[in-house]
Amino acid sequence: MIGIISRNCFYRQNDLVAIVRKCGFLGVSSSKLINSSPNMSIIQKRGALIVLEGCDRAGKTTQCKRIVESLNSAGHKAKFMNFPDRSTQFGALINSYLTSKDNFTDEGIHLLFTLNRWEAKNEMERLLRSGVTLIVDRYSYSGVAFSAAKGLNMDWCKAPETGLPKPDLVLLLTLTAEAMAKRGGFGQERYEVPELQKKVMEKFQTLKDDSYWKVVDADKKEDALSLELCEMVLDSMESCSDKPLGKLW
Repeated sequence: MIGIISRNCFYRQNDLVAIVRKCGFLGVSSSKLINSSPNMSIIQKRGALIVLEGCDRAGKTTQCKRIVESLNSAGHKAKFMNFPDRSTQFGALINSYLTSKDNFTDEGIHLLFTLNRWEAKNEMERLLRSGVTLIVDRYSYSGVAFSAAKGLNMDWCKAPETGLPKPDLVLLLTLTAEAMAKRGGFGQERYEVPELQKKVMEKFQTLKDDSYWKVVDADKKEDALSLELCEMVLDSMESCSDKPLGKLW
């Protein structure tokens, strides 16, 4: 059985309150601060697959980590993942490409990005079925959007992604070109070019499915953005726990 933490009870957890205040989540309604009681036997609920997409330097990585920290502190099981995962065999090749040390054809690098996600499929499904919510920085939609923005056929780009786990929620972070250029580090990697970023955002709009996508303006203070995203994540976790995990496309 899953219990609801009351606002007073939640505030008495001093260490958790410090994290929540830091992340700016005090505005989340108490009815959404759900925690499993360690003293009760419960039926295992699956975790949610949440993906943050959007242009480069929109704050996706920072926000993913803040959400995971808040969820874990509140008693949920959550894990951060990101793509590309540069620690794997295929990820190392992708890193060399992104840092302009190696060159591949557009088709070749697209398939490397796809293989990088397939490397993680089994582990992702295992974690989700064990009740861990995955907060993922970029996923298949980025792979398709970037490759299509470079001129590849979108249906061709989507095909090798078929069968990967389907997210329960995609949060598309948007940022104006002016705001993007002001973010620290922009322009250090191959894809961080304003013209390409604009085309990528147009492709995201084509891929967007309103049944499980939400568009969020990322040009705001970190705490305010964290609060907004956390509300949506908690809603998704609540609604999908009894539903089967879907497949892409």
